[in-house]
Amino acid sequence: MSENTSIYRAKDNAIQRIFGRRQAVIGVIHSLPLPGSPHYDGEAVAHIYDFACAEAQRYREGGVDGLIVENHGDIPFAKPDELGPETAACMAVMADRVRRESGLPIGINVLANGAVQGLAVAKAAGAVFVRVNQWANAYVANEGFIEGKAGAASRYRSWLRAKDVAIFADVHVKHGAHAVVADRTLQELTRDAEFFDADAVIVTGQRTGDSARLDELEAVAGATKLPSMVGSGVTPDNVASIFQFTDAVIVASALKREGGWWNEVDPVRLSNFMAVVRKARG
Repeated sequence: MSENTSIYRAKDNAIQRIFGRRQAVIGVIHSLPLPGSPHYDGEAVAHIYDFACAEAQRYREGGVDGLIVENHGDIPFAKPDELGPETAACMAVMADRVRRESGLPIGINVLANGAVQGLAVAKAAGAVFVRVNQWANAYVANEGFIEGKAGAASRYRSWLRAKDVAIFADVHVKHGAHAVVADRTLQELTRDAEFFDADAVIVTGQRTGDSARLDELEAVAGATKLPSMVGSGVTPDNVASIFQFTDAVIVASALKREGGWWNEVDPVRLSNFMAVVRKARG
């Protein structure tokens, strides 16, 4: 932990508060393509919601601690100001049904970097956190130049009276280049997220399914008093090592059939993963 006590006032541990434990496992529901996205073919939205609820049931039965609902089927993603209201509307209905089906704490990630939309969905669906891939600073992503949304999103959260919705903020997020902030160290970027009132920080690899480097995870965890987690590339082979430095993992690809994020959750893969987690927790 950092000895610097002047970045932001002390907070409780959001992971402990939301999931009732440290070393939490958060499963990701990668939604089918939503209306308005490039690969949506006009199918009934009920089918999209049923798929998400079936995934939630598999995750719940497998023993995860929480879920995050993400519009990953909407590739290629749009920038926040290009997202239509249909995305938030569909995600709100889907997330509410997932919450009711699973009985687990749920979060929202609206891609790409839809912090304001994510908060709207969370408020409507009873979600307790949102993941924001660029909360502070900026970077060049697959979608182009992406700026941090902390100022606008924090004001919107206050306006919604949704301060109980936690912010899980990525640091040095995947799928992009960070040359625009190359004069700031990973530790300073982490402190920036804390200074801008995030509740937890996330470390990732280079892309979906890629492992985060343990040295980077250690650097991030040591630079902040906020809880940290890994948001990509978590597998049965590395989860025990990851839990030496972090409070939670966000995992999906390793639990899907054939390891593909676009496939459904494989109960056998999930069972094997959670067996390793239980052993790591002691």
